[in-house]
Amino acid sequence: MSSADYTTKELLATFISHQVRDGERVAVGAGLHVPRAGILLAHLLRCPNVRLYVTMTFTNLTKEPRMEPFYTVYDIRPAKWAEAYVLHDDFQEDPRLVSDTFVVGALQIDKFGNSNLIGVGKDYKHLTFRGPGAVGTLSMAHYVDRYYLFVQSHDKRIFVDKCDFISTVGWGEGGPAGRQKLGIPGKGPVYCITPLCVMDFEEKSKRMRLKSVHPGVTVQQVIDNTGFDLTVPSDVPQTVGPTEEELRTLRERIDVEGMLRR
Repeated sequence: MSSADYTTKELLATFISHQVRDGERVAVGAGLHVPRAGILLAHLLRCPNVRLYVTMTFTNLTKEPRMEPFYTVYDIRPAKWAEAYVLHDDFQEDPRLVSDTFVVGALQIDKFGNSNLIGVGKDYKHLTFRGPGAVGTLSMAHYVDRYYLFVQSHDKRIFVDKCDFISTVGWGEGGPAGRQKLGIPGKGPVYCITPLCVMDFEEKSKRMRLKSVHPGVTVQQVIDNTGFDLTVPSDVPQTVGPTEEELRTLRERIDVEGMLRR
């Protein structure tokens, strides 16, 4: 039974939590609070054997009553949870040593799930807006078992027909062999998760397709805020919200500062 009293961020964290599989290695990012909360929610409620990678350490947090906040990969507070440390050179050699799945943010995303964290503008020497750069997403997304796109707003500035630059290749120019043609390993993005909806990729074309809309959001609202022709099925369900147990765990054990409720 779902609880009706939740925010969009709590909804997204719950959806992300259901993508985690027990027994795998999962990186807990410091910057994206919603995906981090989703991964921890999965660990605490359904995946006790997940091996969490937190700021260059491995740990298990099932017995931790409340998660202490941390904000950067250099934050020393998570060190108290450490059960093993990861050597930096080993991580760079093979990202799969620390995670089987990954979440990628973006400044721009196109219809085939290619994403841009480099910057906005046609001339890389004079960008209209400069992003953080690839920051490891290229390697992680291409070598992990699967990855997900996540953005904190949904509008035509982000969802564009063609990215100005590509920092992480989705399905290239489309089709199930789009990545193979470029010599890129990995399975490509699974879902694109936004404050309006969840999207996946149509099997034959690998074009982005509407999977579900969040409560209070219409299909037309998603279409109007997307800068390319989105594949829309005849029946689009509503994204399933958190249960009372999931919401309680998020608020009392994970999101102790209430960042998902702002």
